[in-house]
Amino acid sequence: MNTTTAAPTTIRVPEMGLVVLVGISGSGKSHFARRHFAPSQVVSSDRCRAMVSDDENDQSATGDAFDLLHYIVRKRLRRGLLTVVDATNVQPKAREALLRIAKEHDVLSVAIVLDVPERVAAERNAARPERSHLPPHVIPRQRRELRRSLRALAGREFRRSYVLEGTEAIDAATIAYEKAWNDRRELTGPFDVIGDVHGCRAELEDLLGDLGYEIERDALGRAAGANHPGGRTAVFVGDLVDRGPDSPGVLRLVMGMAAAGQALCVAGNHEAKLVRALRGRKVRVAHGLAESLEQLAAEPAGFRDEAMRFMDGLISHYVLDGGRLVVAHAGLKEDYHGRASGRVRSFALYGDTTGETDEYGLPVRYPWARDYRGEAMVVYGHTPVPVPEWINNTICLDTGAVFGGRLTALRYPERELVSRPARQVWYEPVRPFEAEPETAPAGGHRESDVLKIEDVLDAEGVHTRLLGRVAVRHENAVAALEVMSRFAVDPRWLVYLPPTMAPADSRSEARTDGAAVAGGSGGSSPQNDTDTSELPGLLEHPAEALAAYRDAGVERVACEEKHMGSRAVVVVCRDDGVAAARFGVNDGTTGAVYTRTGRSFFRDPARTGEVLDRVRAAVTAAGLWDELETGWLALDCELLPWSAKAMDLIRTQYAATGAAARAALPMASGVLAAAEARGLDVGALREHVDRRAANAGLFRDAYARYCWTVDGLDGVRLAPFQVLAGEGTAWAMRHGHDWHMAVAGRLAAADESGLLQATEWRAVDLGSERSVADVTAWWEKLTSEGGEGMVVKPLLGEQNPPPEERRIQPGIKCRGREYLRIIYGPDYTEPGNLGRLRRRSLGRKRSLAMREHALGQEALTRLAAGEPLWRVHQAVFAVLALESEPVDPRL
Repeated sequence: MNTTTAAPTTIRVPEMGLVVLVGISGSGKSHFARRHFAPSQVVSSDRCRAMVSDDENDQSATGDAFDLLHYIVRKRLRRGLLTVVDATNVQPKAREALLRIAKEHDVLSVAIVLDVPERVAAERNAARPERSHLPPHVIPRQRRELRRSLRALAGREFRRSYVLEGTEAIDAATIAYEKAWNDRRELTGPFDVIGDVHGCRAELEDLLGDLGYEIERDALGRAAGANHPGGRTAVFVGDLVDRGPDSPGVLRLVMGMAAAGQALCVAGNHEAKLVRALRGRKVRVAHGLAESLEQLAAEPAGFRDEAMRFMDGLISHYVLDGGRLVVAHAGLKEDYHGRASGRVRSFALYGDTTGETDEYGLPVRYPWARDYRGEAMVVYGHTPVPVPEWINNTICLDTGAVFGGRLTALRYPERELVSRPARQVWYEPVRPFEAEPETAPAGGHRESDVLKIEDVLDAEGVHTRLLGRVAVRHENAVAALEVMSRFAVDPRWLVYLPPTMAPADSRSEARTDGAAVAGGSGGSSPQNDTDTSELPGLLEHPAEALAAYRDAGVERVACEEKHMGSRAVVVVCRDDGVAAARFGVNDGTTGAVYTRTGRSFFRDPARTGEVLDRVRAAVTAAGLWDELETGWLALDCELLPWSAKAMDLIRTQYAATGAAARAALPMASGVLAAAEARGLDVGALREHVDRRAANAGLFRDAYARYCWTVDGLDGVRLAPFQVLAGEGTAWAMRHGHDWHMAVAGRLAAADESGLLQATEWRAVDLGSERSVADVTAWWEKLTSEGGEGMVVKPLLGEQNPPPEERRIQPGIKCRGREYLRIIYGPDYTEPGNLGRLRRRSLGRKRSLAMREHALGQEALTRLAAGEPLWRVHQAVFAVLALESEPVDPRL
């Protein structure tokens, strides 16, 4: 509490907190707020009264006005914003409501009292027409209430209060913003976060040596500091003391590092208890406290005092590296990051409990980490675990060194664990160390890899690095949930779903309107309702696709053969050990092969295993495990033939249509021929029927090319064309398509089973007429021989595209004339039909392609970074949900 009745030159205000202006009407609160704070930071009672009644002097609206004011204050404090309340606030009841809101949001509160004589306030009110009608008794009453308030303000209401007496003091005051003690976002590391030491000084020295620190010793040879030649900083999660053999030695070493700027340390519950004991307060001497008191009693009084000041000054938690790293002794849920209150400190020191005790008399910890959804990594200790485990971007580093376990550190940002075994069991635990700690009842939490529907339906959507927010409609999410829960492969393998693609538009660029992408629906605009190709008899042609990228500023593109099959995602591990360690799969399976809707490609698991064996052998023969430094790979592929997956569709839809047309149309032509022979004028009709019969034959030939006999895997082909991700790297974001096609070619060449097939492709310089002509001729040859066509993708270099190019279509498909009969029907090339199809709307499809691509890349980035499975599934599920959007599936 800091109270002053003198005129301060500086008023210290927290960067995140509540500032309450207190003063009678006419004391200059609004002027003071305008002078010192941004308009967005000030919440005015007068303004709220005007918003609910159109008259800021309408006292009958005061109740509603303050309801609105409190609502706004809550929203701003929840978001961590400095909030200034401009109201009289002379009554304790008014201040109590605001203080209660500040407490709810765990922020500091400051009161600034503007104390002016009644005469000054009366003159100011008289000069303001809207205040001229103020009854004469109001200001004296407010003045009396203010005088009584000063005594309360000087007591216990606010963390700080400032009383500015007179206009000169008010005008002379300045505002200084203060960062919270726990806010060290400017420190970016690299860090070495070290778990609970508990007096194990020798093990700490061993671990620091393994981490590359150089121990500094005092005149008696004791470790009194340590520095890292590489500039790393140690961060201790607390519980330096108790139980172990040398708590003073640990304190001396850590205090020396902290004083030299080589280390940070947060408070642990054992430090808090030791400080109370050293101050003579009544505490229960248990859990190793007796050992610390005995060891410190042998130290000089000066060291004991210094150690007590150090431990007493430790804060509850640190927010580091721009908010990306949070260190707290017992962990910290997201709502408490960067906040300051007794509740936050208690959580940071002791964690959350269910209120129950286990059979050993110890509190049952509530597993808060399993519900954690924050983007910041939270590193903590407190509850010993045999092995550190990542749970929702949180990790516990207390591996029980004092109990004979290990002392563990996490290298940040590398996410590498380094540990040292204990030299012996220094303290026998109450609960057997190897036993898993008790957790809350099953209904109270859920596993970290389970996706909540709220994770996708959040009002802020799913955040992606490429497009920002991508929204998902509720009805689409429900449909996706049905598919994912009933038909999808083991969710631990379901790490990516490929995006859709759109064809080109003859008079629009490959760039998609940003508002359509971010807004969710991606509606079409008038320029999207244009002909796709103006060439006779064609709906799609390379000219439009290449021109679209050229107009968008892309200089080079990759044109890849579009295979006559079905999209397949292959996730393959080097062995079952990798599958267990990386994906948590212990049933002997080493991967999955699934469709673009997440369903297994093969009903027989043995067939899937055979495909994975062949892919794994090719990856090994190509040397990619070592080259890419990974034990697993996710590949984007095409599996041929189409009939291997879609035979039922072909038999019931395409074959049935073709058979009916080839049976009925010749018969109709014969009838018309007979009628024409009798002199009836049916020549035009007969010619039309004959064309339809010919179209039916072409239709049958088109889908027949996608069907051939397979026996087991004989006849099946798998064409990889992109390396999606591996351990630590999302390769889809790292390299251009030329690199991916080269790796795919190496895989096909290394395969001895005949399963893998290379994908033909061409690199095209869009500024070269020759290059464009060559790829056009190649496309014409492919499609004239019955091929499906090609996919055009931008070649933007090895790194992520620059921001201005991130809204470029990731791929444009250009399909052949005969293949499109399968899509649009046998007679789509008839003049009337083709003209109508040329006016198809592509805006929604292009928007959908952009959003699904961004979500897919986000899923891969999160997967490669080792983020929790629910975070990966958040993006994957959103792709599946977007597939339910009302977009013409033929596009």
